Amino acid sequence: MTAPFEIRQQDAAGRIGELAVPRADRTVETPALLPVVNPHYRTIDPDRLSAFGVQMLITNSYIIYQDEDLRERARSEGLHELIGFDGPIMTDSGSFQLAEYGDISVTTEEILEFQAEMGSDIATPVDIPTHPDADRETVESDLAETERRLAIAESVDTGDMLVTAPVQGGTFPDLREQAGANAAATDLDVFPVGAVVPLLNNYRYAEAVDLLAAAKRGLGPSRPVHLFGAGHPMTFALMVAMGADLFDSAAYALFARDERYLTVRGTKHLEDIEEFSCTCPVCAEHDPATLRDADETTRTRLLAEHNLHVSMAEMRRIREAIREGSLLELVESRAHAHPSLLDGYRTLLDHVEQLERADRASKSTFFYLSEDSARRPEVRRHHDRLGRLDAEGPLLLTEGQSDDGYEDSWRIKPPFGPVPPALSTTYPLTAEVPERMDDSGYVAAARGVKRLVEANPETKFVVAQFDWPREAIETLPARVTVEDLGSGMGR
Repeated sequence: MTAPFEIRQQDAAGRIGELAVPRADRTVETPALLPVVNPHYRTIDPDRLSAFGVQMLITNSYIIYQDEDLRERARSEGLHELIGFDGPIMTDSGSFQLAEYGDISVTTEEILEFQAEMGSDIATPVDIPTHPDADRETVESDLAETERRLAIAESVDTGDMLVTAPVQGGTFPDLREQAGANAAATDLDVFPVGAVVPLLNNYRYAEAVDLLAAAKRGLGPSRPVHLFGAGHPMTFALMVAMGADLFDSAAYALFARDERYLTVRGTKHLEDIEEFSCTCPVCAEHDPATLRDADETTRTRLLAEHNLHVSMAEMRRIREAIREGSLLELVESRAHAHPSLLDGYRTLLDHVEQLERADRASKSTFFYLSEDSARRPEVRRHHDRLGRLDAEGPLLLTEGQSDDGYEDSWRIKPPFGPVPPALSTTYPLTAEVPERMDDSGYVAAARGVKRLVEANPETKFVVAQFDWPREAIETLPARVTVEDLGSGMGR
């Protein structure tokens, strides 16, 4: 069966959706973060996780399967009783251990049957997560084996338990797209993009965006996508904008054990903090010195609680940004926290055509925040529409006032370019832009002029501008007459 997944709202490739989990008789609102709970060690008691806003968690079925006591308890008590959480639980299969140690002592059939027996709500087969730096021959071999195991997973009787179809393919976008298409052709339910943790751990965000984009092209627009191991809140907005719906995080607990403090702008060490700027309950009730002086168990728990509060708050912030239509503004603000995130954002915009197909046509106000805003899908869409318009001339395109000496006049508004009068009060042409526009905004406006001119080869055009940069002027078609309205007023 296909998991009931209903998309409610979209912004760029990000979407708010509802994933029905039949076995739990629950619906999970996406984007959602699934905290990882270790069956042996609970930094935060799972029965408290709902107070943080957690809808679903993830644990490792292979760890349970390998431990005789846990295995028998899971079979007799059920997974939810064993873990201590009454909401939906997703289980991993041991693929992480396979990647780390080279082999595991369980087959796909065995682990899926065990996950079904103990009451998992969403199960995972044993796929082959290939290291991002593996050569193409290795990746193709591992991918073939993963696809063979997905076929096995389809044949296992799992009742109403959902089953995932992991998408592998190393760092080869064509293989990721192929893997996505193969996974989409199965009757499995949720689609994790795997083996990206080494990329994220090494700040290779641009590559992670490319691989997610490729997987999405193969999967198509309607399937729920899980980004395995993406647990740092500084990356959530970027990956949601590229189409990820589910995330899992062990970082909230693992970082706490190392006295690391998560923020949406990066990670800090507790010893380096003099004051907490966060307003979560932990930070409101404690200062850094108090946490440093606490015993190790208390300190780890409190840091984990802070880390989880920050992570869940960012996911709520992202969902609200999608509702408002301001997700890309949030992504851009997050991107300027780290050069590698900025690389990731610019890579996201390299996929503007893919984003534009998913993006909704009307949102809240477009805010131009930097030169990267000139590459957003809204600008691309407006330029495409200009290429379909008929324009009678002579037509004045002006940054200043209209002129009665012309048949017609339209405004020019960087980064969009020509603004037909009938559209001047519609999104995104109501954009808030800085008075000191950067060169990229003017160049984008010139590209908009070029699209309109090319669509109307018999029309005479005049562009009246305030001191545009040379690159923007040179972008205009040669047959356009350019007038200067006055030095320095446009920059």
